[in-house]
Amino acid sequence: MAKNNVIIKNGVRFEVAKYLKKVAPKCTKVVIITDNNVFMLYEADISASLKNAGINVCTFVMEAGEQHKNIQTYEAMINFVADAKLTREDVIIALGGGVVGDLAGFVAATYMRGIKVIQMPTTLLACIDSSIGGKTGFDLPQGKNLIGAFHQPSAILIDLETLKTLPKEEFQNGLGEGIKYAFLIGNEMIELLKEGLEDGNLLDFVTRCVDYKLDIVNKDEKESGLRKLLNLGHTLGHAIEKESNYTIPHGLAVTKGTLCVANASVNYGKLQKQAYLDAIEICKKYDLDYTISYDIKSLIKNIQMDKKMHADGDISFVDIEDLGKCVIRTVSIKELEEYLTK
Repeated sequence: MAKNNVIIKNGVRFEVAKYLKKVAPKCTKVVIITDNNVFMLYEADISASLKNAGINVCTFVMEAGEQHKNIQTYEAMINFVADAKLTREDVIIALGGGVVGDLAGFVAATYMRGIKVIQMPTTLLACIDSSIGGKTGFDLPQGKNLIGAFHQPSAILIDLETLKTLPKEEFQNGLGEGIKYAFLIGNEMIELLKEGLEDGNLLDFVTRCVDYKLDIVNKDEKESGLRKLLNLGHTLGHAIEKESNYTIPHGLAVTKGTLCVANASVNYGKLQKQAYLDAIEICKKYDLDYTISYDIKSLIKNIQMDKKMHADGDISFVDIEDLGKCVIRTVSIKELEEYLTK
């Protein structure tokens, strides 16, 4: 998607109608999909902006939490959209974190074979990761995101003011993906995180992450090659989430997975140890728990349900060759286990 359709600024929630009309000029009706936490904070601001521009607004409120990212919630959402009689000229707005964004995006992808969606992420994790790139869907009991589709948002509106109401734990969750970006982008991101995310630094951090992911997605939308780099830490991270029964949130699980790969890279003489120690320092600065309390063998069993598994039993995972230099490797499950446990 075009970078000029990604707006990162304070107070953008009060200007939603202006940006909506830019990408959907014939829109007369909007369904806002949000959760019960975000609804109380920001839905009224967005509804007011739209209604003042003469747009009809209906709002679907789901229960917050990963455990509700399922087929039952999807069915309720798409029935709500159908009852609201949205047309192909109309728009769904995903207002919330990754769960809301993934589900609302999938509703937009599948209703009438696809209508426009605007992502309005309200968590740091969604701002720098899940709202970008068009991955949508929901979980099955067998694993995360096993039902889904690529459906690019027409616009992404990031209001940094919404991050001020995040609980510490949710901000930490977003920083977990930030650790991933630090290894992908390199030393400038490490230094930015070490300095601290206050005021202008937060804007700089979010912008760098968004720009990096957008560049990759625009080159490889359907994850046939380059985009797989964004899965750094995810192969192990998803297994950690599942093993914890999702009590460990996604961002922190990715941190654990990324640091495990980084440690293996150091052990094999590739990554400089100082880069690994800098990442540990950042984790400690923000009270991020980077340790893994689960046995790697048990995590490997969960990895075998990962979407990145190949038919021949091999799996793709992202390895760290150096700071700012990551590569996609295809290995057997046994080789992966040996690599991570040296």
